[in-house]
Amino acid sequence: MTDYSEYFDEVIQAHEAIERWFAVEGDDAELERLLARFSPEFSMISPLGRMLNFAALNALFRMAGGKKRGFKIELSELRAIALHEHGATVSYRELQTDASGLNTDRRSTVVFEKNKSGRVIWRHLQETFCHG
Repeated sequence: MTDYSEYFDEVIQAHEAIERWFAVEGDDAELERLLARFSPEFSMISPLGRMLNFAALNALFRMAGGKKRGFKIELSELRAIALHEHGATVSYRELQTDASGLNTDRRSTVVFEKNKSGRVIWRHLQETFCHG
């Protein structure tokens, strides 16, 4: 059996950091630690089909820091898709809830790569809203 635990751990730890960043105003050092999880070549397709690169992700995090009081992320359905020499592809389901009780449910697929030091980083992410 192939071991995806370091990739699943990164999904969980990154979402814990994102949840904290959105819910509680952090400092620049915290933001830098969060952004260090992502490749400089990071790309993302948002649930609405918008393309984001690393600079757009950086701007999004800077704008949203501490602005979603009570924000929570619940992860489920972590699944292994493919493991390769320099990383892996996994999928997961993500339920976001804010203080007003608004929920957004999405399925995500992430392509991870390992940087030169062997650290797992986010290379590409595609999110799709779940309806019903």
